[in-house]
Amino acid sequence: MRSTAIALGAALTGAALFSFLGVPAGALVGSTIFVTIASAFRLNPSVPSFLRDLGFTTIGVTLGAGISPTFLSDLARFPLSLAALTLTILAVMIVSSFVLRRMFGAGHATSVLATSPGALSYALSLATGSGGGAASVDTKMVMVLQSLRLLLITICLPPVIALVDGAADHHAAAGAAMPHALGLPVSVALIAASALLGTLASKLRLPAAHLLAGVLLSGLGHGAGLMEGRPAFALTFIGFSLAGAVIGSRFAKITLAEIRSLGLSGLVATGIALALSGAISFVMAYVLALPFGQVWVSYAPGGVEGMSAMALSLGYDPAYVATHHIYRLLLIIAIVPFFLRPAKAEAKDEGDGA
Repeated sequence: MRSTAIALGAALTGAALFSFLGVPAGALVGSTIFVTIASAFRLNPSVPSFLRDLGFTTIGVTLGAGISPTFLSDLARFPLSLAALTLTILAVMIVSSFVLRRMFGAGHATSVLATSPGALSYALSLATGSGGGAASVDTKMVMVLQSLRLLLITICLPPVIALVDGAADHHAAAGAAMPHALGLPVSVALIAASALLGTLASKLRLPAAHLLAGVLLSGLGHGAGLMEGRPAFALTFIGFSLAGAVIGSRFAKITLAEIRSLGLSGLVATGIALALSGAISFVMAYVLALPFGQVWVSYAPGGVEGMSAMALSLGYDPAYVATHHIYRLLLIIAIVPFFLRPAKAEAKDEGDGA
């Protein structure tokens, strides 16, 4: 009970502070940092499994809210840009995971999950959940690298874009763009139904069951035009705070030596991801005659929530950015299991030879 209280107290405090400061994805980033600090001080914060599942379910519902009735037509508007985004995702995963294996000795499954661009919640669900062969994954490395990537991109990308693209001038234009929210009863019902579906799916040992259940039910409802908007702010805030608490509490058993080692690999992997996404964005911005910053925010391997909030704060076309990030999320969900197959095959071969 004490460890749970510490985790929730630190998470909600950090989430509130970072949200108040206007940090993109403030609830997620703030809660992660504060619970990580609690872990560093050996206060042993922990999050019960039912709260962890509730947090991932809420994130899934929020992500699914980005799927509108015009989603398919939006995809059709940007075929060349989405093709380049697909190339970016594949390049980031292939190059980054190769570097992690060769330079830092990461296993195949660990390197894939640690470098999945912009899929922190999904990667953590696969790494820590019951499905997906989590036993063969270095969960600490996945958490540190994914969390570090999110933090670095969220903190560093806006000023860099403002410097090279003058995007800071658009800040004032974003003030009126407030996302629509579902009513509290509808939000509670949607999250509850998704949690129930996620529980049933988890019994079938499906990976990231609660997150994907939220994406599925919310995406179907929004895509069919039955509802519009994200869950009520209070619920989204709590959900992302819980997710951050899960992330931060995983650092409780990481030693200082591990942090030094994993920190270096995280910086390298994040640098590769930013360099590749920036280079391809620069070319596509020229080809499509779009602002470089808008394309880079759309291609950058940050969290969907963080990148969407960043785009709004910089005044970029929300339809373009949201379409690319929802597409990226769905593509990653689809392709990560295929990237993990070699690891499963190796594990099977080892088992057969034993």
